[in-house]
Amino acid sequence: MHSSVHATENLLFITLLQLIAMILAARAGNQLSRRLGQPGVIGEIVAGLLLGPSLFGHFFPDASVFLFGAKPSAPVVIISQIGLVLLMFQIGMDFEFAHLARKRNRNAVIGVAAASISIPFALGFIIGQVTGKILAPSIDPLVYSLFFGVGMAITAVPIMGRILREFDLTRTEVGVVAISAAAVNDVVGWVLLAGISTYAAAHFSGAEMGFKVAGIAVLLLASLFVVRPLVGRMLAAMPVHDGELLPNLMTLVICLIFTMGICTYFLGIFTIFGGFLCGLLFHDNKAFVQAWHRQVGRFVLVFFLPVFFTFTGLRTNVLGLASAGDWGWLALVLAAAIGGKIIPVYVASRLSGFSHQESSILGSLMNTRALMELIVLNIGYDMGFIPQKVFTMLVIMAVVTTVMTGPLLRVLLPRAGYVIPRGVEA
Repeated sequence: MHSSVHATENLLFITLLQLIAMILAARAGNQLSRRLGQPGVIGEIVAGLLLGPSLFGHFFPDASVFLFGAKPSAPVVIISQIGLVLLMFQIGMDFEFAHLARKRNRNAVIGVAAASISIPFALGFIIGQVTGKILAPSIDPLVYSLFFGVGMAITAVPIMGRILREFDLTRTEVGVVAISAAAVNDVVGWVLLAGISTYAAAHFSGAEMGFKVAGIAVLLLASLFVVRPLVGRMLAAMPVHDGELLPNLMTLVICLIFTMGICTYFLGIFTIFGGFLCGLLFHDNKAFVQAWHRQVGRFVLVFFLPVFFTFTGLRTNVLGLASAGDWGWLALVLAAAIGGKIIPVYVASRLSGFSHQESSILGSLMNTRALMELIVLNIGYDMGFIPQKVFTMLVIMAVVTTVMTGPLLRVLLPRAGYVIPRGVEA
């Protein structure tokens, strides 16, 4: 009994140390990034990378092993995943449907989503076929290529949501089309990832995929026609008082978020998407949304999210790309990822009736990959779809494509007649 208590205390001690390092590093990175004119989240991601084998683990290997162990501990992994579910709930709450009433915007969402998925997926698949024997000789070439395609196709809803908020674009047509197309992109990406997973497990069948798609449809309908009215009644019975959420309301909401996450987990589109779907059910109630952001949202962004970024950073070793060939492949991946997103989205936006400037903004926004890309890459790495070097290349690609977004928006937004809010100007 005594040894069990001692082991628990040791685990708690090392987990608390890890959390202190992660949260402080992420906050410092956030502040520095904002001073450099980048969204704060970029600094948090870079801080996570620096805490891993790319810097801290390289120069202080003994201290790194003492603090983080050979691999991230189970408590850190679980904390990071819970944080993602809560973050996706907040992104869902901020989703704005009003602009989708316009036919042009609906068409744009479909066109942009299709362009942002199909072309990058095809390019990624081709790169996978070309590099499979060189970079991933021990992995099924078809599984590797399919996953490479998904990795290139994904767009980051949560990070885009934060960028849209920082640039005050959440209620603009461009912002709503971008976040809507990114949401469609993510759903398709998760379904593709689920399909690849079942294929890799050697029990893929059309019937199984059909059941998954049908299950998703049932969940969406149940959420809209059953859960949403119940949410309305719950908020009416326990209204926000003086900008504060009642404890009983907060309890029920948290349980609902996790229940929706369990539902999407069983459907094979991963738990975090349940958080996003749950958030959509609350977005109409502005008083609730504001109170949640004030009472819970900041804690999620300051505590939970940095844990996930550090978790990814601990698995990414930029120094592991040692040869000129590795860096050459990285350059190819970057070129295909950037060109394969921005150009097709620009064309689709122009065809939907958006101006040259607005189409350029949409292309830049859809090129944002960071968080969702990192989630997908961690899943692929855990499942053995990609080797370490390719994981590192794709993490770098996720960071670079996201770092580009802020500077591009600062150039493009004034040209399209938008005013950049104070605090995000270069």
